[in-house]
Formats: sequence, C-alpha cells, structure tokens
Amino acid sequence: MSRIVPEGEEDTITPPDHFRIWPDDARQLLKSLPDGCLDRAYLMFPDPWPKARHAKRRFIHPENIRELARLLKPGAVWRVASDHPVYQDWVFEIMGAQDLFDAPPPAKGERPEDWSPTRYEAKAYREGRVPFYWTFTRRGA
Repeated sequence: MSRIVPEGEEDTITPPDHFRIWPDDARQLLKSLPDGCLDRAYLMFPDPWPKARHAKRRFIHPENIRELARLLKPGAVWRVASDHPVYQDWVFEIMGAQDLFDAPPPAKGERPEDWSPTRYEAKAYREGRVPFYWTFTRRGA
C-alpha cells in the first residue's frame, strides 16, 4: 500500500480509482462479495487477541475460513503472516482442523521472496520476534 499511498499522506492523496480501502470490519465486506471472486488474499500480521477469552475475535476462525474459502477460486492462495506465538499456535490448530485449504508448514523467520515487507514485520524483527509465513491453497471445488 505504501507504494500507492506513501505513509503519512493517507489524508492528502487520492488513491487510484481501482484501489479501495475498507475502514470497517472486513467480515462485513467478505459477506457482500460473490462466490469465487478472489484469486488471492492476504492476512498480514493481524491483531493476535492473545487472551483466550478474545479468541473469537481472531480473524483465523472456522467461520471466517469458510467465508474466505467461498470467495477464493479453487487453487487460489491465502497468505498469512504472524509474529505472535499465541496467534501462530492458533493458526496451526485451526488450519490443521479444516479441510478447505491445503495447509503446509509455514516458512519460519524468513519472508518468502515474493512477499512484500510490512512495518509490522520490521517491528517484529526489531523486537526479537520470529514471524511465520503461511501459504494456504484453496482446495478444488
């Protein structure tokens, strides 16, 4: 996003016509989209909601997985990155219990070449946390 709208200029620059920012809960947007409309999705360093009582707020959740599977075309990829140990364990648990995506082991500690860096990733490295990078593939219809 910083290549399109430089950091600090979000309020003063007009993004390209094809670029949209959804300022509300992404789950609302996902429910309004048609089946099979996405070739790729990203969940980069989401809020980990580390307390157990807040687990229902985590984006990686069975209901959201079903919704994202509905939107992604068969063979489409969903990239997920997290530096938080609680969230990493959660992704292993939840994605290991579903059958909509192939869930290979993540790349650990080294961003895959074709992934863009993020500010949250840089912060994780500065603070000594090890990011995990998953590439889930939507199973065929």
